[in-house]
This record gives sequence, structure tokens and C-alpha cells, in this order.
Amino acid sequence: MMPAEAILRLEVLPASRLSCLAGDGQGSVLGGACFSHPALTLDAGTLPLLAVDMRLPAGEEAICEVWHCAEPLASGRHGPIRYRQGDTLLYGCLSLDEATLQDARSPLQATTEAAYLAIFELLEARGFHTVLRIWNYFPAINRESHTMERYRQFNIGRQDAFLAHGRSVIDKVPAACALGSAGGGLHIAFLATRADVVGVENPRQLSAYHYPSQYGPRSPTFARAGLVKLGGRDMLFISGTASIVGHQTLHHGDVAAQTRECLHNIAAIVAEANRQAPGAEFRLDQLAYTVYVRHAENLAAARHEMAQFIGAPVSVVFLQADVCRADLLVEIEASGGHAIGPSQANRSTGSTPCPTPVA
Repeated sequence: MMPAEAILRLEVLPASRLSCLAGDGQGSVLGGACFSHPALTLDAGTLPLLAVDMRLPAGEEAICEVWHCAEPLASGRHGPIRYRQGDTLLYGCLSLDEATLQDARSPLQATTEAAYLAIFELLEARGFHTVLRIWNYFPAINRESHTMERYRQFNIGRQDAFLAHGRSVIDKVPAACALGSAGGGLHIAFLATRADVVGVENPRQLSAYHYPSQYGPRSPTFARAGLVKLGGRDMLFISGTASIVGHQTLHHGDVAAQTRECLHNIAAIVAEANRQAPGAEFRLDQLAYTVYVRHAENLAAARHEMAQFIGAPVSVVFLQADVCRADLLVEIEASGGHAIGPSQANRSTGSTPCPTPVA
């Protein structure tokens, strides 16, 4: 059982219950992201909460993934970034419109580079040397503009920022995802730490930063997962994971088979993390998942395959989003080792942190 003093906790709650965060005095809230269509207008005060325009399964209300931290926390602002930090963790987010510049770069490439440079400047100023996890969302991810697919433009801008800041692009890179939102600009959330992070690669896949040039002029800059010890506990952050073996997409047009392949890849990452961190004992049925499905009609099939493969109830959020390759129908990310759900105190009393939902 996860001890009450676990340094990091993930809570998934309907957006209508965001008043719970105010009831908490914002003391333990590190930051998070809310998903709805259209994007919510959040009144989060100083909290770094990202509002993303993303569709949910029919009949489901807007949902938020909120990270809590047991450390004393303080909020701040650095340019476009809202952040909150403790001694060992910092969570930040920013939203930027794509601005056309008078140079050869596309608007998305230039905006991505500017966003990542701002992130790196903040982390350097605050003394956080390692990015543990990054979430990227922007619309029309597979559309071609300026002679190139937009995801490839994003990859160029991201890598240019890494290089401009003297950061490695082939090793010691963060876990990440990049999904196509339903609208809005470029939205990025990130979790950074002063602790050492170990990159975990999947033996079934070529590392993304070594992808051949057929996937674009710059390889994606992310690790398959990040492994970190926080508060004496091993934690694992698994990047957006798709139906890719080696570097090739498998099971074209078959969402059920693609979902199973995603989970085989996640199982391989978990096994590799357990090899690198003996005693961590990460398990598929103890992870928290976010599942992005391209087509609404495929949500039920993805949900069924998840239940069959894992064989136990898990914390999972389903969202409808475009995936980074046009032939991919589903992408799954996961994390574990941290607490999941309400705090131990709330579980033990059977109460909820916010008994009266917002109307």
C-alpha cells in the first residue's frame, strides 16, 4: 500500500470539481491539465493548470489530471510559463499562439523553439537540471503546411531549442508525448526535478532519437520512459507509446491490434525499468494510463483491449486525439510508483475532498 507521505500523487477528477483544489488551500497541488471540447476557461489562480481542447468519449464531462506534491510549494511566473515548485519538483505549463515570423521557419517550428527555450531558461534560473516528463498538444498534427507535416515542424523546433541550450538530443532526454488537439495553439506542460533521471528505452523499438530520415529531417527528441527516485521511491514515467516495432508502424487500420501492440511495448518498458531498478517491481495493473484514440468509433475497442490485456481495474483516462503518425490509431502513456487517486486520509475515512460539486 502506498504510504500517506508519498511525495507525488496523481488525481483524476471531473473539471466540475476543481473547487476541490481551492478547498485544499492549493497547498499540495503542483499542477495539471484539463481536457474538454472546447477548452475550458480556468480560474485557477496561481496554479499551473493547462486547458486543452480535446474531445472525450460521448457523454463524459471535462476531466482533469492533477499532480499533488507533499513538499512545501510556491507558485511563480516566468514569461509565458506558470509554474509551481518544491525542493525537488517543479511543474509548469504554457500556451502560445503560433506567430508568423519574418524568417524561413514555419509558425509552429518557431513557436515550439521559443516555448522550449523559455522552459529551459526557467529551469536554469530555478536550479532544476532535469526535465522528467513533457506533454505537448497542438492542432492539425498530421496536416502538411509550409511543405512539411506539422509534427515534423514541431520536431525541428524542439530539437533546435535543445541544441541552442546545449542539451543532448540523443541521450538524457525526457519522456514525452505529442498529440493533436481539437483546436487552440501550442500547449505544453512539463515536470522537472533536481533528482537524477535515467532514460529507459524499449528493446522492441529503435530509440526515437535514432529514427531514420524517412520520418523527418529531425528525429523526435524524447526517451521511451524516465526512471527517477523521489522520496525514496522509484517512479516511472512512460512516454506516449504506439504500435511501433523497430521504427515501423504495425497493424494498419486495426485499432484492436494496435492497442495490444501498444501494451506489449509498455510491458517491455516496464520489464526494462524493473531490470534497471531492482526492487521497484512496477506492474501494469498498478500504473495510471491516458489513452488517446484517433476516431471516436474506436474508443470502445481500445477500452475492451485494455481491460483484456491488463486483467484488472486501473486508473485510465480515454481521450480522442490525433496521433503523431497518420497511420497510428491509438497512443497510450502511463506512469507509476507515485500515489494514484485521493489522498490516503480521504481513502481511510471514506470521504471525498470536495463533497459539493460546482454547479
